[in-house]
Amino acid sequence: MKELPSNVKSYKKTPEFTHESVPKELLNAHQTKEGTWGKIIILEGRLRYRILEPELEVVDLSVEKYGVVEPTVLHEVEPLGAVRFYVEFYR
Repeated sequence: MKELPSNVKSYKKTPEFTHESVPKELLNAHQTKEGTWGKIIILEGRLRYRILEPELEVVDLSVEKYGVVEPTVLHEVEPLGAVRFYVEFYR
């Protein structure tokens, strides 16, 4: 998985989501805009993060392991039981 580039700055974050409140859009293939990176931060539990291109990569995220969303790359998430998380956006 990629790391955030050193030259990007945080500009917003989502509310906290749980396995019950995660928006349907995040559960299906979606992408960020050109130049927009994301950092999926787990506060509790586990979340499966699927990076769908250029080839499939599946990563289980936890409090100890965050996910990096690259600009325009299709991805989706799946709660693995009870989870609390948010996404912070950078550009």
